Order: sequence, then structure tokens, then C-alpha cells
Amino acid sequence: MAELSITTFVTLDGVMQAPGGPEEDTSDGFDHGGWSVPYGDEDFGRFMTGVFDRSTAFLLGRRTYDIFAGYWPKVTDPDNPIAYRLNSLPKYVASNTLEHPGWEGTTVLGGDVAARVAELKERTDGEIQVHGSGTLARYLLDHDLVDTAHLLVFPVLLGKGRRLFAEGAVPTAFRHSAAQVTGKGVAIHTYAFAGRPEYGSYA
Repeated sequence: MAELSITTFVTLDGVMQAPGGPEEDTSDGFDHGGWSVPYGDEDFGRFMTGVFDRSTAFLLGRRTYDIFAGYWPKVTDPDNPIAYRLNSLPKYVASNTLEHPGWEGTTVLGGDVAARVAELKERTDGEIQVHGSGTLARYLLDHDLVDTAHLLVFPVLLGKGRRLFAEGAVPTAFRHSAAQVTGKGVAIHTYAFAGRPEYGSYA
């Protein structure tokens, strides 16, 4: 049975929208795209390469899938570890509207996505990875389908944009399992799913 991980770039105020470029996602008037780029360094690249090295399949939301499909198939360098895995490994996209995905190796998961993902985990070995895909990531968290969460917290505050954890999320507990800080100040935290929160009192 596969593990399912999410890897998400977030600002200090929890924004995850358009980290990779000004035109990546301008929905709702978002004009801060590309906020993660100034913080890229060798530490950051080493961590991300390590994440992709563990992948056996990818699960993406429709918006992220369209962004990735518009870029990564054009990166044909076999020595690029991220492009090689994204282009060669199985990809699954959660969508009820996409009918003919153009990216080779893509399967569309529609209908009851939670059930389809649970089945996918059962029949897959290794690690299924979700990158970005905020709406899908929240949905998977709400259905207890996420085993590991990598949150890369960038030292910038934007004040607007779509956030990873929105009001109304299912209360969920995690166990902190790893941490590091890159040379440019990105705090990388890894959490393991731990069920429902426990509560107490300091009184």
C-alpha cells in the first residue's frame, strides 16, 4: 500500500497561491505570483530533489495539473530529476471536467475522488505525491487520506491569496517528524498524520 504525501509552499500567513511565477495563477486578482522564487538555493533544491526521488506516482488537482502539463513536458533533459520523474511516472488528476489529458501517462480520477484515491493507495506501492493542488490537498486531509505533509514556509507575508488551511477544515492532529532551515530562511517541516486532536486545560 502506498503512502500519500503532500508538499506545499506557504507564506507566513498561509498563502499558497502562485509561488512559481507572476502569471502562474492570477485568479481573484492575485498579483503576488512568484513569491517563492527569491528564496531558492542549493538547500531548497536538494530537499525538493530528495522528495521527487521517492515518488512512484503523482496526484494533482486540475489547476496544478494544467500548470505542470504546460511546462514540464517541455523539459526534456534526462538529467533533470524532477522533469524525468514527472514525465515518466504515472500521473492522476482529480477532475470531473477533464476528458482528454494531453500529458502522457495521465489518468483522470472523477466521481467519488476520496474512494478513487483510497483504491489507488491500495493498489500502488511506494509514495504517491501531491504537489501544490490546494483544493485537492484540503479535500484529502478532510478525508484522512494524507500520511505525510511537507510544509515549506517562506519568510514572506502577503496579506491575500488562497490559503492551504481554510475555515471549516476537519480538525486533524499531526506528529512533527523532521525539520530544517535553508540558507535563505525557508523553514521545512515534515508532519505525519496522527488522527484527531486531543484537548486539555492549563487551569
